[in-house]
Amino acid sequence: MSPKERKQLKILRKKLDILDNSFIKLLKKRSRLVSQVLKLKKHRSQIVDKKRISVILKNIKRKSVNNNIDPKISKRIWKNMIAAFIDYERRNFKSK
Repeated sequence: MSPKERKQLKILRKKLDILDNSFIKLLKKRSRLVSQVLKLKKHRSQIVDKKRISVILKNIKRKSVNNNIDPKISKRIWKNMIAAFIDYERRNFKSK
């Protein structure tokens, strides 16, 4: 890698770090909303809503295509995020 390419790489990585900071802020907002949703659930069986997950993934695919983003990347990210929040809800569910 040439010195010029190393400099470009450093600049691009800095931009990625800035973008990651934005993602963290969005993740915090999403976490708060998920916590509020969890408070409304009375039964553990309400944590996973397969119908809603299917709708979310279809919408993400459509939006990805419309925005020229590889839908496989988006789908994988959302599936992992959904799984992580399901895990969060299971760990924090309090029986009523």
